[in-house]
Amino acid sequence: MSHYHALVWIDHVEAHVMHISPDDVEKSVIQPNSPHHKLHSKVGTLGDGRAPEDQDYYHRVAEALAGASEILIVGPAQAKLQLIKHIHAHDAKLVSKVVGVETVDHPTDGQLVAYARKYFHAKDRML
Repeated sequence: MSHYHALVWIDHVEAHVMHISPDDVEKSVIQPNSPHHKLHSKVGTLGDGRAPEDQDYYHRVAEALAGASEILIVGPAQAKLQLIKHIHAHDAKLVSKVVGVETVDHPTDGQLVAYARKYFHAKDRML
């Protein structure tokens, strides 16, 4: 099924991708290849102390957004910005579809759907 709007809530542990229509939601959950590996920092190492980003994780999230015409990316920390960076570098077809990036803590899936519907409804009214 094709949906016009999509929302992704992402952190460094998992991503919830939701394709949303007024009366339907298709959801998938994507996790990094090594879910126990902290992607954002690596204490006690030489260099800047940052572990390399799991580009495959961001690529799989971007693939899950296929088919959406408008995409809202939300999350509590830096993973949403890393996803944007990945999209700009590797998935150029999605760049123009990203309509917003918002900081959102750890809501339930129901709260995410309500947030996305409210966001897209307000955005659509502005057009």
